[in-house]
Amino acid sequence: MTSESVQDEKSGVEPDVAALAKVVARLRAENERLEHLASTTAVLERAKGVLMARSHCSAPAAYEQLTRRARTAGRTLMEECWIVLGDLPQGGGVPAARRPPGREGPEEPEGGGSVFDPARYARGALPRPAGHRTHEEVLGAVGQALARVSGLPELAGTLLDQLAGAPVRADAVMIFLGRPDGVLELGGHAGTGAAVAAQWRSVPPVSGIAAQDVVRRGEAVWLEDPERDALRYHLIGEPARRWPSRAWLPVVTGGAVTAALGVLRTVDAPFDPAVRDLLRAVARLCAGSLRMCGTPARRPVPAVTEPAQAVFDALMEPAALLTPVRSATGEVEDFRIDAAAPRSVDVTGRRGRQLVGLRVLECYPTMAGSAVWQGYLRTLETGRPYQSEPFAYEEVVAGVRRQSVYSVRVARLGGSLVVSWTGHDTEARQQELLADLQRLGNLGWTDWDLATGTATWSPQVYDILGRDPSLGPMGLDEMPRHLLPEDLPDFARAVQALLGDGMPMDHLFRFATASGVKHLRIVAETVRDADGTPVEVHGVIMDLTARRRAELALLESQQAVLAQRNVLQAERLVAARLQHALLPLPTQSLNLADLRVDVVYLPSHDDLSVGGDWYSAVEMPDGCVLFAVGDVAGHGIDAVATMAQLRFTAKGMVFTGSSLTGALHRLNTLLLHTPDGHATATLVLGRYDPAERCLTWAQAGHPPPLLVRQGKPEYLTPPEGVLLGATLRPSYGEATCRIEPGDHLLMYTDGLIERPGEHLDTGLDRLAEAVGNVSARGGSGSLDALLARLLPDEQRDDVCLLSVRLPPESAPRGGRA
Repeated sequence: MTSESVQDEKSGVEPDVAALAKVVARLRAENERLEHLASTTAVLERAKGVLMARSHCSAPAAYEQLTRRARTAGRTLMEECWIVLGDLPQGGGVPAARRPPGREGPEEPEGGGSVFDPARYARGALPRPAGHRTHEEVLGAVGQALARVSGLPELAGTLLDQLAGAPVRADAVMIFLGRPDGVLELGGHAGTGAAVAAQWRSVPPVSGIAAQDVVRRGEAVWLEDPERDALRYHLIGEPARRWPSRAWLPVVTGGAVTAALGVLRTVDAPFDPAVRDLLRAVARLCAGSLRMCGTPARRPVPAVTEPAQAVFDALMEPAALLTPVRSATGEVEDFRIDAAAPRSVDVTGRRGRQLVGLRVLECYPTMAGSAVWQGYLRTLETGRPYQSEPFAYEEVVAGVRRQSVYSVRVARLGGSLVVSWTGHDTEARQQELLADLQRLGNLGWTDWDLATGTATWSPQVYDILGRDPSLGPMGLDEMPRHLLPEDLPDFARAVQALLGDGMPMDHLFRFATASGVKHLRIVAETVRDADGTPVEVHGVIMDLTARRRAELALLESQQAVLAQRNVLQAERLVAARLQHALLPLPTQSLNLADLRVDVVYLPSHDDLSVGGDWYSAVEMPDGCVLFAVGDVAGHGIDAVATMAQLRFTAKGMVFTGSSLTGALHRLNTLLLHTPDGHATATLVLGRYDPAERCLTWAQAGHPPPLLVRQGKPEYLTPPEGVLLGATLRPSYGEATCRIEPGDHLLMYTDGLIERPGEHLDTGLDRLAEAVGNVSARGGSGSLDALLARLLPDEQRDDVCLLSVRLPPESAPRGGRA
């Protein structure tokens, strides 16, 4: 539409008519300008959205990129926008958006082809998506299509058109808009069907809704396994496998997540990574469309309703003031809530003033066409009040069915309706809750009328006492016949205090039933008349059988644990005495040949176990010195007995001329032939020749000795050997090491280096570092500083440490252990 000139007074037209024509012309021109501005703004927003989706940039950066491209190419900003949207060849042509459609004929660009026609574009005459398109082509087509969108329903339909084919293969699209109160409203949908859309038109702020999680957390949710997903979320549509794969993506506008885009598929397969990236880009592209479409504005509430709302705020019952909303033909299509009492609530949980401005069918969608709805219309037309019969109202909110019984009263007030309603299921619901409470708590109430001798029980009492309800309740005097004899005196005293002194009863009793003895807690009080005579007894009976049995089982377990602890303590005492007798510890350093030997044995902090760690350091008849450090697996008397066998047998075999490897072979055979045949042990054996100052040693799965020479610690390379008792055919080897004056040799058990959950190499490194630090500081050679660095606060295993030093000068010979 274009503006037209009008004649002035000189043309012979009446002045008033001419002035009116000028006003009309100005209004038309202004209307054209606003329409053109709206269309160009929409194109600009869509182009910015395409750049944001493609390059993951912000809205200001996209606008700057558009303007920079336009200046560089010598084009207008609108031309550059249409180039981005893919409908204008970059070779030239002025987009029709710069001129009003329909006023000029079509132009033929150079080289043939047609100029972009906005009118054709607005009519939806774009080609349908092809069967095989790249993701870039899909994204470009979505950007083109969104340029013509003017509302959220159209946005959902356009997205479904563009995403229906490969690679997405969408079957339905839903767009939920977030509100400040946390409720989601269905802004647009396509492919879901009217029934599903009606059920999910408003989603309350509850857990278990995928779209709610998307808006709250700002992260996409991919639902690809209906059986597993149904355990976490309420799935849209019945049955749940209608759409086996679903994607919910956040839509960010203004720096916040304001909407959730849902893409639902009948494809029973996960979204591949490329499709996920494409859908994220589509969600970013929708942000511009949401800003342009906006959310449906709530119709303003006339100020005249504020005094009415003040009146409704004082009402104690649910009520509302409804004003009809009429169509263009004058028919009532809905009612607007202009005032609501505080106890008025819809199915999403909105109350009182939160309902003001909303539509009735928005809050109660299944009311449309019902008998109550017809009553609204008749009262509005005739003025006669309407009162309904009690009716069951069922609503589906987020897939959850709710049903209540109401009756409604309607009266006309001017051109509006005053509606109040009463719920009839409150008392029944309270009874259900009371029954659930008694069942879950396994308790019931009792009443005894002392004047008439009658009694009343709740149904749960019959279940607790195992009594047939057809027999009726027991009298208070009949109760003692079912109690255990040991509890009768306490029951008699409690009843006497209850009836005679008015003292409340609260006691535990054992009650014999057909299924066994029940442990009951009976709480009761009396009701007295004006003279103080008891006339009624109200009581509660609680079944504590399960708890009492658990307490008794716990007590038995505690007694069993205490008895076992006493046994273990006695066994530890015997094992400790046996260990002390078999493994005496020297009180001072030993001088063996030219060596000084120190021994440390530290038991674990567990006072109920004694380990099988042992050592031996003895000078042999030929002048050599035998060293041994071993560790028997396990604790207790068996470990101490095995330790004694190994210690004395090893010394005996080496003393009688056996080689170190031969001794290990025989000790392995000894362990394999123990009574249980499952004992294992580690061992390191060493023979030191003072004449050659040479140590020959062998090992069976034991940590290697640590040699400190000139302050530098280094582990000896272990020869071949496996732990004793592991195999019938072990293989053992020997290694030699020359001992020089000033050398320090440490043999130890694994309790010194092992920690729970830690690799053994870490413990070996810790020992070498600690020994190096202590050696660097010098000192008298005491092992206390070394042990202080190494041992944890909670020592879990025994520690045996054998320290061998060759002084710089020879030392006196003699001594054994």
